[in-house]
Amino acid sequence: MKEYLNRCVDDELEFYLDTIGAISIIGPKWCGKTTTAEQFAKTVVKFQDNPNNLKWMNLDPSKLLLGEKPILFDEWQEAPKIWDVVRNSVDKIGEDGLYILTGSTVIDKTKISHSGAGRIHRLVMKPMSLYESLESNGKISLIDLFNNPNLDITGIKSDLTVNDLFFAICRGGWPASLSKKSNKSKLSVVYSYLDAITYNDMSSIDGVKRSQSKVESILKSYARNVSSPAMDKTILEDINDNFESMSYPTYNSYIEALKKLFVIENIGVWSPNVRSKTAIRGTPKKQFVDPSIAVASLGLNPTGLDNDLETAGLLFENLCMRDLSIYANRYGGKLTYYRDRYGLEVDCVLRLRDGRYGLIEIKLGSDEEEKAAFNLLKLSNLLKKNMKKKKYIREPSFLAILTGGEYAFTREDGIKVIPIGCLKY
Repeated sequence: MKEYLNRCVDDELEFYLDTIGAISIIGPKWCGKTTTAEQFAKTVVKFQDNPNNLKWMNLDPSKLLLGEKPILFDEWQEAPKIWDVVRNSVDKIGEDGLYILTGSTVIDKTKISHSGAGRIHRLVMKPMSLYESLESNGKISLIDLFNNPNLDITGIKSDLTVNDLFFAICRGGWPASLSKKSNKSKLSVVYSYLDAITYNDMSSIDGVKRSQSKVESILKSYARNVSSPAMDKTILEDINDNFESMSYPTYNSYIEALKKLFVIENIGVWSPNVRSKTAIRGTPKKQFVDPSIAVASLGLNPTGLDNDLETAGLLFENLCMRDLSIYANRYGGKLTYYRDRYGLEVDCVLRLRDGRYGLIEIKLGSDEEEKAAFNLLKLSNLLKKNMKKKKYIREPSFLAILTGGEYAFTREDGIKVIPIGCLKY
């Protein structure tokens, strides 16, 4: 039996099982939702692997509620009626920790009659962060950066080389890849994932037949624009110029399907109103739920990243944003970025539920450290200048540069330089 690697959502899942009647774990397929849920469930009901359960869903759903609680309903989108069955059961029994639902797609709301508010809590799960895959040593905690402005990180060392990071980018955070014996096998898992999305899931998600070549074209163009605020118009032009003819309505339909499958994930713009509203550039950054999807879409490998450091830097940013979003999610945090028409840009604004936030630049190598520091200080000063005028604006809790380097340290200007291989939640 494979050893279970702890996930960042474990504590949240345990907490909500003691707080609310049911939990819905959503996220991309193969990210480990079922395995995590099985650590807590006492009864497992699978819909994809057991057609008999689907038949009972239509004949007498109450039969599926008879097991010892918590009951896990795996890939419940295959039997969407179970959502309302679970909600009604929670109301009737009136206890916590009764059911866990896992799903790999955003369900069509017309197939359920109630949102589940107050009865079913939603947890988001993603592929593994470097800390979850035991590659980051976790010697620097994200929450400590918020709680301790004078946190001493001097001399803390990452165990990951740049080549290790390139391999992690290409392999991705897919749990199945970690158990493979050879590096070739580890790198192949994301290609199997991409095949499943391209040849099956994009059409089965809503019954709309979609072209495999169009899916591939969109993913390639998205990957070519990864970690950039490229407009949809720009991506569509790239597709039409380099791959195949596609209309905007068709493109938009495919993009929405990819979002429902948790394949692509855009990062929105933060608008603190420190300049005029028209100054903020509002185009979301294009990213994938895992950087390996972009790598596979472009047909790259670790050697390819060695020979294209510009692309490697953009994919490294996607890796860091993946990990930051996983760590921040523990605290109800959200990621955005800042960009205005004056040319000022900061890669990540990480905001917690309580209103605190940190400004983070992401740079693979030390050669861009000064530019990153300049951007962080400029935005921080701009925010401080406006604090007196606008009381809702507060000072950032910390300024940091996430790097692919070896050592952590605090610069003389107070900015923390942190290797991604040292970070945890």
